[in-house]
Amino acid sequence: MDTHIKGDGAIRRSRLHGSTPENTYAGVLSFMRRNYSRNLDGVDVAISGIPLDLATTFRPGARLGPAAVRAASVQLSELLAFPWGFDPFEELAVIDYGDCWFDAHNPLTIAPAIVAHARTILASGAKMLTFGGDHFITYPLLQAHAEKYGKPLSLIHFDAHCDTWPDDKPASLNHGTMFYKAVKEGLIDPATSVQIGIRTWNDDFLGMHIIDAPWVHANGSAAALARILAIVGARPTYLTFDIDCLDPAYAPGTGTPVAGGLTSAQALALVRGLGPVNLVGMDVVEVAPPFDHGEITALAAAHLAADMLCLLRNQKLAGRW
Repeated sequence: MDTHIKGDGAIRRSRLHGSTPENTYAGVLSFMRRNYSRNLDGVDVAISGIPLDLATTFRPGARLGPAAVRAASVQLSELLAFPWGFDPFEELAVIDYGDCWFDAHNPLTIAPAIVAHARTILASGAKMLTFGGDHFITYPLLQAHAEKYGKPLSLIHFDAHCDTWPDDKPASLNHGTMFYKAVKEGLIDPATSVQIGIRTWNDDFLGMHIIDAPWVHANGSAAALARILAIVGARPTYLTFDIDCLDPAYAPGTGTPVAGGLTSAQALALVRGLGPVNLVGMDVVEVAPPFDHGEITALAAAHLAADMLCLLRNQKLAGRW
């Protein structure tokens, strides 16, 4: 046991499980103070960042997102998780794997580098929780997850944008077209996939189920959750949360903000209700700290990610891995 350790548990804790006392305002800023490690032995979930924003179509800055989400997570490791009432790390072995390395000055190598990064983690048997970076990162992550879990996967996608605009250039970097590529390549099944919070137009949503933001506002989170669960069923599912799904009042720090989005409360209720879903991988993307105010956006992202870990903790205890 490491109960004698106080502070900097991310680099001093010897065990994968459990938590150690920290001053929330100091210390090494791993996500929720988990061990910084590249040793995947016995790991249930590997958290990593992919600091890419070369695929943005408006404001840059998401390359700084992983660091901001880690910094915003410090208070979440101080108390038992709300509303869950437990420390997920007592049962779930989680590490912070650090950030994916890629050569930002050689763009054609970036997607293969992300695929290789994910393959290494997934080959160990660990699941991934990844922080962007812009939303393009989900495309190579889906490639690696489809290799691991079989294709097509189902997709639960929170976003203001559908990201299915046409793009038939194999090597392009564009955070608005990667799900077009994913559908065309058979990585995801649109008939069992759902996009929540959408409030931008596309003439062709490629058969994806759309629960747009006005529908959520009019019908409520419980009704939206029931639709999500019915669509994806028990199929292996990848969960991606673009922080611009939230209204700019709740997430100003993002590259392509759109008015009329979900509240933080709505988004948290929906994510917390995904316990029945067979989650094989997750990401939270598009946090752009240069446009944030008072860490509002990073705090929302950190809370969503913490709830994702709580979902996985419960699924592990239920023997659903």
